[in-house]
Amino acid sequence: MSVIAEKEQQHIEEKEADKLQHLSPFNGTLPIKGYDRELLLSEMLEAKKQDSNWRDGKTWSLVYHKDEEHEAFIKKAYSNYFSENYLNPMAFSSLRRFEHEVVRMCVNLMQGDSKTVGTITSGGTESILLAIKTYRDRARAKHRFLNRPNMIVPETVHVAFDKAAHYFDVELIRAPLNKDKSVDLKAVKKLINRNTILLVGSAPNYPYGTIDDISALGKLAQKHRLPLHVDCCVGGFMLPFIKKLGHATPAFDFSVPGVTSISADIHKYGYAAKGASVILYKNMSYLKHQFVVCADWCGGVYASPTLLGTRPGGSIAAAWAAMNSIGHEGYLKLAEETMEITQALINGINAIEGLEVIGDPRMTIFAYISTDADLNVFAVADLMEKKGWHIDRQQKPNTLHAMVTINHKTHYKKYLEDLQEAVIIAKQQPDLAKQGNAAMYGMVAELPLRGLVKNNVLKMMETMYSGEANSFGKDIESIGDNKTLDIGLKLLDVFTKAKAKLNSILRFVK
Repeated sequence: MSVIAEKEQQHIEEKEADKLQHLSPFNGTLPIKGYDRELLLSEMLEAKKQDSNWRDGKTWSLVYHKDEEHEAFIKKAYSNYFSENYLNPMAFSSLRRFEHEVVRMCVNLMQGDSKTVGTITSGGTESILLAIKTYRDRARAKHRFLNRPNMIVPETVHVAFDKAAHYFDVELIRAPLNKDKSVDLKAVKKLINRNTILLVGSAPNYPYGTIDDISALGKLAQKHRLPLHVDCCVGGFMLPFIKKLGHATPAFDFSVPGVTSISADIHKYGYAAKGASVILYKNMSYLKHQFVVCADWCGGVYASPTLLGTRPGGSIAAAWAAMNSIGHEGYLKLAEETMEITQALINGINAIEGLEVIGDPRMTIFAYISTDADLNVFAVADLMEKKGWHIDRQQKPNTLHAMVTINHKTHYKKYLEDLQEAVIIAKQQPDLAKQGNAAMYGMVAELPLRGLVKNNVLKMMETMYSGEANSFGKDIESIGDNKTLDIGLKLLDVFTKAKAKLNSILRFVK
């Protein structure tokens, strides 16, 4: 090779090496050569700076952080089983042992007995999906000519039940609420019909933190010979301990006659790694309907206990490690401190003129509403997000939501200070309700044409997951253009004016 050719080759190699030191703009394909690992890790850390700051207590859901020491320990436990696939329990007997022990500990917390059984799942949604699949198949086995099956649920039931109804073709019938935001038992009783296969209660519900009357639902279930599922995904590792602390806690577990299954998330207040939850059944006569067995596959006889085929060994190992490292006394102390933070927050919010915590929250979850017609809570949320807080918004009625964890211990006072300031600004600047996320959420919550709302949200989802998606901001406007928002706001304005005119006519008639 000539000297010139050698220099040209060296120049090409240097250019390629330089490329590996800087990430090129993403073009939809794999890089020709892999990038340096340290460079990629650096890119990830840089990208992460745009995410919600949960470490400083800025989020009120999504992340359940105990402390950095516990986090490091759980990471080690997870990493020990990073590559193991629990698809085949016979191949990894240690994971089979861990699952068994986790389930037995959860059974004990939920006041089950030696006949109570269950499995670890990837999260609350899978636990709920499996419960509905189980009860549908059980009903089919018992009633050959069953018409379309249905389940009776509170209006506040977690949206995972809607997903389960959609996936498994089970009609979801919603029962209205009492003033305290628990389910109306008289309404439940009236809704039961010959196609009902399941009653559902929450302990507590996600929107307001209230607990349905599980004892009364249990009696109703027994009277009509129906199973009763208790969604305890957010409360499973909190309610047993706050009850021991002396807080007024209605009965909610297997000690209640009529309760046949419970879902509880270990990756929430069990402070385990995601994703880890359990679905528990009163006995094997229920759980057996959860299993799927294929005897004629050419790849061999296949049996699966849960929805997932591949089951990450890390999350099972980390759940076992978390529960054993924290222990009963640890969970009791965590519950005590978290309840103290929650009460301080509730008192602080109720002390702010124009805000009020609604319902009868019994745990570490609550929502608050505006009691002032001139104060828009979604405008308050926008102002809080400008201060770095990640705020969860709700509808029917419009509220702001908070799920308190031990990580808020050193941050909740700042939250209350910022909230007070946001309320003052929102009152002074009412036009904020017509801008940004406040306008979109307000339109979505108030627009009476719910089919239009659903279709518009679907369009937004299509945009978010399209091949041309190139914006990854944290607000709704980053998903696409503002045509949907503009049309929705115009429609809402028309309906609002029409409603006001109708009300004035009715007042005149009276």
